[in-house]
Amino acid sequence: MTTYGRLTASLAGMATAAILALGLGAAPAGAQTLVEHVTQSCNTELTTYCSQVTPGENRVLACIYAHGDKLSGQCEKALYDAAAALERTINTIAYVANQCRSDIESKCARIQPGQGRIAQCLADNKRA
Repeated sequence: MTTYGRLTASLAGMATAAILALGLGAAPAGAQTLVEHVTQSCNTELTTYCSQVTPGENRVLACIYAHGDKLSGQCEKALYDAAAALERTINTIAYVANQCRSDIESKCARIQPGQGRIAQCLADNKRA
């Protein structure tokens, strides 16, 4: 797997896991663009420090952070932007889950969270 593939899997996996863990839907459409931006911005660092890292379990991202003192400003900014976007997404999901808590508990209590099942349950039970 290429360095791009490893970082893509790490970042996309984190974003998707955070979203799917709450059971509210799929990853935002802009997630891939964000991953591409980080990958391009950190290409030198990925190639120099992390090309031998085995992908999975966020190891590539951990590698980048382990070399944080050597990152270019461009890479640091891209990582900061990605973290901020992920935080906004998680906060939005938490807000929606909180606002819909009573509906989730009353209409979807038996639904197993993950892969958008709760979002589908809410959609199936919405008032017309």
